[in-house]
Amino acid sequence: MSSLASDLFTRGSALSRLKVGPMWLAAPALAFVAVFLLLPMLRLIGLSFTGGETRGATLEHYQHLADTPVYMRILWITFRISMLTAFFSVLLGYPVAAWLARLPDKSRNKWLFLVLLPFWTSYLVKTFAWMIMLGDRGLFNSILTGSGVTESSLDLMYNEFGVLVGMVHAMMPLAILTMVPVMTGIDQRLPLAAGSLGAKRSQRFWLIEFPLAMPGVAAGGLLTFITSLGFFIVPAYLGGRSQTMLAQIIIMQVQELVNWAFAAVLSVMLVAAALVAIWIYDQFFGLSSLTQASSEGTKGSKKGVRWLRRAGQGVLNGLAWICSPFNHLGDRGDDAPRPLRGVYLGVLFLFLLAPAIIVLPLAFTGEQTLAFPPPSYSTRWFSEYFGSQIWISATLRSFGVAFATAILATLLGGMAALALARSDSKFGKTVFGLMLAPMIVPRIVIAVGLFYLMAQIGLVASNIGLIIGHTLLAIPFTFIAIGAVLKGYDWRLDQAAATLGAGRIKVLRLITLPLLRGGIISAALFAFVTSFDELTIALFISGGLKSTLPKQMWDDMYLQLNPTLAAVSVVVLVIVTLILLVAQRVQKS
Repeated sequence: MSSLASDLFTRGSALSRLKVGPMWLAAPALAFVAVFLLLPMLRLIGLSFTGGETRGATLEHYQHLADTPVYMRILWITFRISMLTAFFSVLLGYPVAAWLARLPDKSRNKWLFLVLLPFWTSYLVKTFAWMIMLGDRGLFNSILTGSGVTESSLDLMYNEFGVLVGMVHAMMPLAILTMVPVMTGIDQRLPLAAGSLGAKRSQRFWLIEFPLAMPGVAAGGLLTFITSLGFFIVPAYLGGRSQTMLAQIIIMQVQELVNWAFAAVLSVMLVAAALVAIWIYDQFFGLSSLTQASSEGTKGSKKGVRWLRRAGQGVLNGLAWICSPFNHLGDRGDDAPRPLRGVYLGVLFLFLLAPAIIVLPLAFTGEQTLAFPPPSYSTRWFSEYFGSQIWISATLRSFGVAFATAILATLLGGMAALALARSDSKFGKTVFGLMLAPMIVPRIVIAVGLFYLMAQIGLVASNIGLIIGHTLLAIPFTFIAIGAVLKGYDWRLDQAAATLGAGRIKVLRLITLPLLRGGIISAALFAFVTSFDELTIALFISGGLKSTLPKQMWDDMYLQLNPTLAAVSVVVLVIVTLILLVAQRVQKS
């Protein structure tokens, strides 16, 4: 009897020492990611090793992939286009990010809005606009032939050039937004000190500024490369057969051939490529630098191979020597943009805003066909849109799903961000990685895995299925947005309230949430936009009467480019612009 009492006392003491720490706040988000991301991914991996007639695990589908030249060629096309997209996005966006980083905070926020707008604009809207501009009778060919520069139209679309233009335009804002926080944290006194010691402009840039910005450059390249792996909208409309990418083949395998096992193999290939890229980045910079707003991410570089770092230093020395003849073009100590830099920035911002500039007048054309500039103007296509039950139903469904997604994603992402901010648990890095996983895994893979799961539990063609899928994609954005606000939060205010007798719930309700209100509202708005413009999940989960606005646009674009699509695009642009303006105003307040 005494031994039983002793055992019960020991267990009770152990339970009393087990406190509910802040990390438990991340449990709902971790469970959500585990059920709707990790579980479908594991099921896809298992499915890729199943055979039609072979019992047990088999490599026949992987063997089929290796033995079929067309699939290996598509795999190489996907990697090549993704790498080129990442390279040009970082290369062309670097000067813009460097210029934004040197601006005062107030001016930088204003210019960042012009980067955020094309970033959050629907891929369908941007692709639709580029089809108008790059077509045989599009804007660019009309200018070239009309001015006599060329006698006939150039092939600007249905080739790799068209795909790269569309994909670089879509990815460059992401590269800029990734590089700006790192560049902002660079101490500008270091290049000045080097200059006072006799370093030339090329040496200051390649040997001091660029290495300090390298974590941001690498992070921008990583995110744009991984995102590009899952692209299918731009290649489908701006590319030809030679630009078919892996995501398009996955869609065909699932929706047309119903070959789940081979679609799983292709999905595993995409995930493997993404993981390799992430591993390489982690070896040199550390994954935590993806969300750090400073150059501290370089501390992870100690993991890199020493000889590779020495080789990189040699390359930078060579670049500094090659650029030495242009030292006279360097800065003269003033912050005013030089003419060459001003022209470049103007062209880049014009490139980023081109789809919005083109789509707006086309929506008011009075003709049956699209031509720029429109021969006549009318509001008939807006009347057709607002009078169409199909379009309005899809729009209302998108609003409803986006609203529910914003609430759920903000709640889950916010709790996870609060858990990491208040805890120093050894599991913090794991939680951090899982929260960013939906942003790192290609969307097409997430969509296929969710479709396979929801087809078995009966959530295909349902609003609940759409909300779950959209919430999964929006969680990283809410997690990062609220986490960024929590970095500057003064926790002494909560402690002071607690010492005055306020309980945890009361402190959270009356102190923490009101002070974090701006970040929470901004996170919810970004989650809303993520859901409202999302097509990949909707392409698999929605269907029949459950079509969303992006899905309806996708279906119409396959049939014909018409002015109604231009009107719908303007509606989407207006909604996204208003939401971004509200988010910016909330952040200021």
